[in-house]
Parts: sequence; C-alpha cells; structure tokens
Amino acid sequence: MLEVRGSDLHLKVGSPPIIRIDGNLQPVDLPPLASSDVESYAQGIMPPRAVASFREEHEADFAYGKPNLGRFRVNVYRQRTSVSLVLRSVVPASKSFDELGLPPVLKNLAHKRHGLILITGPTGSGKTTTMASVIDHINTTRRVNIITIEDPIEVLHPDKMAIVSQREIGVDTADFGQALRRVLRQDPDVILIGEMRDRETVDAALMAAETGHLVVSSLHTIDAAETINRILDFFPPFQHKAVRLGLAGSLQGILSQRLVRKADGVGRIPAVEVLTMTPRVYERIVDEDKTIEIKEVIEEGDFYGMQSFDQSIMELLRTDEISYEEAIANATSSSDFKLRLQSEGLTDRASA
Repeated sequence: MLEVRGSDLHLKVGSPPIIRIDGNLQPVDLPPLASSDVESYAQGIMPPRAVASFREEHEADFAYGKPNLGRFRVNVYRQRTSVSLVLRSVVPASKSFDELGLPPVLKNLAHKRHGLILITGPTGSGKTTTMASVIDHINTTRRVNIITIEDPIEVLHPDKMAIVSQREIGVDTADFGQALRRVLRQDPDVILIGEMRDRETVDAALMAAETGHLVVSSLHTIDAAETINRILDFFPPFQHKAVRLGLAGSLQGILSQRLVRKADGVGRIPAVEVLTMTPRVYERIVDEDKTIEIKEVIEEGDFYGMQSFDQSIMELLRTDEISYEEAIANATSSSDFKLRLQSEGLTDRASA
C-alpha cells in the first residue's frame, strides 16, 4: 500500500487484499484471504483495549505504528461472522499548507488567539491531514499549550515552540465528554477535538471557544451552510437561537474540502471552500432565514480570503492542476460551471 501511495488497505475473507489508490479500489495480485489469515493479522496488531472492545462489541478502532513503516488508523469488524480489517495510512509528518495545496488564509486562521476553526468534508477528504497541518503550524510558530483529544491519535506532534499533549480516547481518557469537561483545567491555549460527534462535544467546543481558547475540530459536512445546520441539529429547536448567537460569536472560519484528481493522473489535490467571519457572515448565521445566503457571501468574499468550491475548482483548472473533465465532474452545478467557463474563455481546456 505504501509503495503504490495508497490511502486504505482492505483485508476481507474470500477476497485478495484491496488498496484504495487516488479514490479507486484496486485488488492486489494475491490469492483470496482465508479466515485464519485475517484473524491472525488482527490479533497481531490489536492492543489489549481493542481486543476487549472487539470481544464485547465485535468491532474496534485503534492506531497502529511500526518504525520505518508508518502509522495507521485501523478498524476491525465482523461481517458474516468473519473478521475484516481496514487500515488507513496516516501522513507520517505534518506538511505545510503550501505543500498540501491549501489556501493561504488558513495561515491567518491558525494565528487566531481564540475562536472556532472547523475543517469539514466527506470521509477520505484529508480533514485529519489539514488539522495536523494547522496544529504543526501553531506548534512551530507560537509558545502555547496545545491539547488534542483524538480517537485514535493519528499524527504525532513532538514539542517545538509549543508544548503538545495528545490524549487518546480509551487510553488516556474515558471519552470525549470527560476529556472536554477537564481540559479547561489543564491550562490550554489551543484545543484540538478530533471530531464533533454529539451535542455534549459541540457544547463544550463552543464554550471553550467563547472563553478565550482556539478550538480546532472537524465535521462530516460538505460545505459551510450544511456545517452550520448540522451543528444546530445537535440541539433541540428551542435552543437554536442561543446556539446561533454562540456560533456566530465564536466562529473564525470553516474550510470544507474534497479531493480531486490531478491533471497528470498521479495523486489528488484539495478543492477547498473557505468561509471566514465577517459582519455579513455573522448576520446570516444569526438569522435562520438568511443562512441560505451564505454561499453568495462566500462567492463575493475574496477580499477576506473566502472562496466557493466552484471558484477553487476554477482556479485549479486555470493553473492546469486538474483537467476540464475533472473540473466539470466535481463542480457544484456542472451546467452553471460550464457557463462560467464559457464566460472566462476556458472551454478550450476540454479534451478533444
């Protein structure tokens, strides 16, 4: 998997090993796996707590690292009574924003002293890598105390200018709720929450952001407007107004990303929607009737570092980093995008 730059390895009884490369699943030229094969692989890498979890719940999440090989996020589960494994390769070291192809405004967000930064996107869109890059940038440039709460720990951060404490659910703390209830007593300046999964986590993240801490977290949402609505969905309707006010007052920015294929067919690059906090954004978060207008505000907010997905894709096409076909396939609205390409004279990028 590492040799072919794959992102995920699937080990399933009755099938050969299968690797996801640039988003596509490709079988390895090996015999189908027997039940004893997969069970022995799982037993060989599961830590004791994962063994206990797997025995009780028939599935387990954990991190696995091997010197000179790499670090992996692992899920073991049962299907049709047999054991299956999925291993995701984690970037061994944090890369810079430029190396990852992320917009320059992310550096400005990482310099904020307080508030909430959200990284969103579907599974496999690079959220973990982006968050690790944010933490590494802060770690490299500021003398602060960073505390991360993760399930599991994926990217390791040694102390640089900052001090970094990484806490893993099930190993260093019982759960996200307990860790977040205690984290403010640990003198943090920056708090990373691996994922906002429930109301308690969202409530704690907003409180920490409102009380002078910088909070970085992620959500499985596709754009800024959906992110705001998803946060509201964690709360009963009678609390929505208060949550809108709290979110508008603490939010610094939302980066929603998806990975698109490079023009040369080797690897992928992020297309990123960016929302940063301005008075117009504040108003549209607070007023539920205007939240739908956030997309228009993003498209008109380039002065503040904002950009829509289609604007990001347009720039990747203009600089020949992606193909015309890939741009059309990933645009929010392919028909509207084609019209925009015609107006900018970029339709000649299409393959013959």
